[in-house]
Amino acid sequence: MTDTSSATEARQQVACKNCPLRQLPVFRPFEEPELEFVSHFKRGELAASRGATLLAEGSHSAHLYTVLSGWGFRYKLLEDGRRQILNYVLPGDMIGLQGSLMGEMQHSVEALSSMLLCVFERDRLLELYRDHPGLAYDLTWIASREERMLDENLLSVGRRSALERAAYLLAFMASRARKVGMNGKGVVEIPITQQHIADTLGLSLVHTNKTIRKLINRKLVQWRDGGCKVLDVDGLMVLAGWSGLDESIRPLL
Repeated sequence: MTDTSSATEARQQVACKNCPLRQLPVFRPFEEPELEFVSHFKRGELAASRGATLLAEGSHSAHLYTVLSGWGFRYKLLEDGRRQILNYVLPGDMIGLQGSLMGEMQHSVEALSSMLLCVFERDRLLELYRDHPGLAYDLTWIASREERMLDENLLSVGRRSALERAAYLLAFMASRARKVGMNGKGVVEIPITQQHIADTLGLSLVHTNKTIRKLINRKLVQWRDGGCKVLDVDGLMVLAGWSGLDESIRPLL
């Protein structure tokens, strides 16, 4: 199912009707027939440790996944091993849809922290589209949302300065984390390294380090061995010239 021994499949532990994510106001509620279908659509859960490859570029996966907890990221590699991180995945996000519809994955997905994922059978997608138009619309919405985020990320890499890029990325991740209840005691802690940021923003590691220091000096973030602590999301947004996430209710599969 995956490319490392750091991921293990488990029997279904969290029933869909008791899913903790469904209690969050950001996710739309299921109708009863939809909930019943998804409960049978789900075949179990997958636990992955930090660094585990969940999906590999060029692979054919029999499954779709929804992130139940933890952080991950999508990326592509050049032949010489250089990496471009495309986007980050958080609880409620779906991965593997591209491989299900296009035949094989065009990017890889790695766990940025320990993760728990819901596992769904790809073979039942046609049944979903045929019998549950509301869920089919949800999948279309999810794919469109991913495209929209990639558009914004491309704009950032192409037109923002290095400092603005870093501010945007951390504000973007912190804002998304807040939406799904990952802000703990009021602040968001992102288990990210400066190499991850460099690979996302298209900067050298040295340039990234200098840029992060500027954010630290402005008291917008703190940097620790375990990652980044976002102290001032609003300040990062102002610095980046970014108006924030424009979504209230979103689907959850």
